[in-house]
Amino acid sequence: MHSSSRLSHADLLELKRGNTPTIYNGWEQITRHDVATDGVNLEETTDFMPRMGPMVGYAVTVVAEPSNPTHKQEHPKAPMEYLRYVASVPGPKIVIVQDLDKPRVLGSFWGEVNANIHRALGCVGTITDGAIRDWDEMCNAGFKALAQRFCVGHAHSWPVRWNCEVEVFGRSIRPGQLIHADKHGFLAIPDEDAPQLLEASRFMDSNECRTVIPAGRGSVGKSTEEILADMAAASEAFGASVQEKFGKQGEW
Repeated sequence: MHSSSRLSHADLLELKRGNTPTIYNGWEQITRHDVATDGVNLEETTDFMPRMGPMVGYAVTVVAEPSNPTHKQEHPKAPMEYLRYVASVPGPKIVIVQDLDKPRVLGSFWGEVNANIHRALGCVGTITDGAIRDWDEMCNAGFKALAQRFCVGHAHSWPVRWNCEVEVFGRSIRPGQLIHADKHGFLAIPDEDAPQLLEASRFMDSNECRTVIPAGRGSVGKSTEEILADMAAASEAFGASVQEKFGKQGEW
């Protein structure tokens, strides 16, 4: 992704203040993609550091195959070449690791050392359909991980190829895509949607706070009919705001 099309650091920090469903709510109003099947992970993933909150960054990609010892022999310089690629990309970055052993887990690309190295190169975390290990040490490094599960060893983990399109948790991700991820899953944002994402997410969050959420939480002392009438009015107001702003129908 060219630097001219990247969001400012300030905008990325603001996106990080919202959870991934909140960012999705804005994205669905501005995208031409299918909001049911595009962008989001299609398989279950686990956030092993939920207390770190959301992570936001641009994808750097790598493929690993921990079960295969021949990669080390055939490409002994691969780790340094891969790290030079990671270092060449401006941060913040999220490392997307496709594990070719999936659904098996035989070893982890991640651990204390790799997490600290990548953190030093401007990476804030990883999404991998393989495993992680050294959980406490990764947390101590401030390196967030969404993964399939834990494992004990690294096996023959080695970079196989990088800076290429990968698939994790049923979602294809290209290098340079903006990623938002938390305990709910992740959203890989199409390049053309990124510039409008923050404004749209702000609007949809504010719209909820001004309409349907107060209607749902302001029910003390009201009858069922009054509550339902309030919800109907709030839903109509919510939808009218979305229609006026985006020309679309919101979820309410």
